[in-house]
Amino acid sequence: MSIGFIIFLFLAFVSIPTTTSQSPTCNGISISYVYNSGFQIPPTTTNTSNQPYTFQSTLTLTNAGVDRLKSWRVFVGFQHREFLVSSSNAVLADGTSLPANVTTGAVFSGFPATDLKTAVETAGDWNQMQARIQLVGTQFGVAPPNVSLPSNLYLVNDGFLCSAPSSPANNETHVCCEKDPNATPTTPGTNVEETFDARQEGDLVIMYDVINSKETEYMAQVTLSNHNPLSRLDYWQLSWDWMRDEFIYSMKGAYPSVIDTNPCIFGRQGEFYKELDFSEALNCERRPTIVDLPLDKTNDTQLGLVPFCCRNGTLLPPLMDSSKSVSAFTMQVFKMPPDINRTQLTPPQNWRISGTMNPNYQCGQPTRVSPTLFPNPVGLTSESTAVASWQVVCNITRAKSDTPKCCVSFSSFFNKSLVPCKTCACGCNTADSCSTTAPALLVPSNALLVPFENRTKLTVDFAKDNDWTLPNQLPCADNCGVSINWHLLSDFKEGWTARMTIFNWGETSFADWFAAVELNKSMAGFEEVYSFNGSRVTGSSDMIFLQGLPGLNYIVAEKDGRKPEKDPRVPGSQQSVISFTKKNIPGLNVARGDGFPHKVYFNGEECSVPDILPISSHGSRMMITLDSLLIMLVLLVFL
Repeated sequence: MSIGFIIFLFLAFVSIPTTTSQSPTCNGISISYVYNSGFQIPPTTTNTSNQPYTFQSTLTLTNAGVDRLKSWRVFVGFQHREFLVSSSNAVLADGTSLPANVTTGAVFSGFPATDLKTAVETAGDWNQMQARIQLVGTQFGVAPPNVSLPSNLYLVNDGFLCSAPSSPANNETHVCCEKDPNATPTTPGTNVEETFDARQEGDLVIMYDVINSKETEYMAQVTLSNHNPLSRLDYWQLSWDWMRDEFIYSMKGAYPSVIDTNPCIFGRQGEFYKELDFSEALNCERRPTIVDLPLDKTNDTQLGLVPFCCRNGTLLPPLMDSSKSVSAFTMQVFKMPPDINRTQLTPPQNWRISGTMNPNYQCGQPTRVSPTLFPNPVGLTSESTAVASWQVVCNITRAKSDTPKCCVSFSSFFNKSLVPCKTCACGCNTADSCSTTAPALLVPSNALLVPFENRTKLTVDFAKDNDWTLPNQLPCADNCGVSINWHLLSDFKEGWTARMTIFNWGETSFADWFAAVELNKSMAGFEEVYSFNGSRVTGSSDMIFLQGLPGLNYIVAEKDGRKPEKDPRVPGSQQSVISFTKKNIPGLNVARGDGFPHKVYFNGEECSVPDILPISSHGSRMMITLDSLLIMLVLLVFL
């Protein structure tokens, strides 16, 4: 055998990368998962199900179809309490930083390469057709030589149908995902190198726009846009992970919560930028946290003068004020080798945003979209484009275990008893000498103006006056900073009215507050709100959006009474009457429950609502006793 032939065989061999097996008949996206190795790690336990083991696996995606797969995402159904430590060429699509608990499974997305090209456009180049992700982590209860394979494996991208995972063979399982023939086809771009992902909708959208680029640095504008009609952010905090050792040199419109350049001075950055004055830099943390600037910095020539900046961290719903639903800032970002090229731009990953008394957001990874258009800075009619743009979509997630931050009480003109907020509606202090399970006791209406700790005598006397038996241990407080009373004010032939009162029992005042009330059957008759600004929520047939009128959009915090030495503290409050008509609403019975909301929101948070209503069978005034409570109060459990 000639030396030339041997060299030819060697080159032919090394030019073909090692690939995992895939279905030979798959004409779509082939996905395989191979368990490579594992061994026992400390601590040693006698409970074999709790014994930890390391695992190393390979997840491989291969594009064997006719269309490029953009922004691939794949679900891996881990099932042995896996704790993922690292993943090459991919990140968790929900924005979680590694290491991370992936017990319930995980969705991976490509990084830094997000697309899988086809064999046709690459002449069969596996490096561009394929993504190989090396996974390293910890699992429990699966001792070698046993292997752990996922319970499920599928492509998350829209428009695909995936087969069931194949029977395990050689420590491997795989699926084939092919185009769904019933899916709506997308129109491909004319130039595959210049096509972008479509912009998506979400509760909160973050744009990362590079507005100019140099070899070693670039300027980026970050824009936060609130698109949810019922959510808001107060004192927002934004964080992300730099993936290529970038650092922030300067900012306008926002600021890092910590000024820290030590990682640069003692790291690679200090070695490369020997002449750079790091005392002028802002932040070199791998995961910085950014906060908004106060209002008085809006026109500051050094820190402000960025459109939509400096809102003190507040993002209002667009329905309330579209100009205050956007926040923006700019920053100067320095790059590191080997990215010293003006076209080498990598957005940060694993975005997180949070606020005070705000919903939880889960953010996806950034996707490349068409360059954002900006108004011309010198006032001309033409527009300027960003060098490159990425979009991060964040959606609200509400876990079932989330504790409400506000609650609702119900009362009516024909019933002298008020149904208060639920016991421990917003959580309980277990150290309290009260019952966390006993239902809240009915109280007189004047108890609304008294803090819970001062209501005991009113509640006990009210029970004695009505011959009600009190429990051995009185129920705990609702512990809510905000409570809302919905009072059925009147009910007549042509219509009815309700009075809504918002109480602030906390130490923080609410500026630019808003609320929403969801009514089912009676919403069709909504007419007018008198002391609030009220309107129907766009796209909803049963919800009213409420906010303070100009000059009255501020609910003060709880304060001392007129005589602090003997008077209880007084909550801040606002109140309005809401009117409804009964025209063209057949079967409406306000007194029997149709006049009460079954969902109430304050500043985007869903409030705890009572399970019982102060309703009447005939709409007449009624006296309630404990013996007749089950007859005179109808228990309504809101699903």
